[in-house]
Amino acid sequence: MGYSVAQTLVQALKQCGDDLTRENVMKQAANLRDFTVPMLLPGITINTGPTDFAPIKQMQMARFDGERWQLFGSLMSGQLPV
Repeated sequence: MGYSVAQTLVQALKQCGDDLTRENVMKQAANLRDFTVPMLLPGITINTGPTDFAPIKQMQMARFDGERWQLFGSLMSGQLPV
């Protein structure tokens, strides 16, 4: 989780360019679009907006078969419970 959060912060800072003011960092953090990090499952992206600070809105169901986790079904989107 920490690695994914760090990668997301790096992306927000890259979007800031040379303007590293608090205002711009917050603006860029609230303007992430279809950003992917390797630690998330395939197809899951990070998206934020000016009034939407929950970055992950997709999930994938999985079940343990005794040896490993097996994904099933398709990605589910929408507001996830906290």
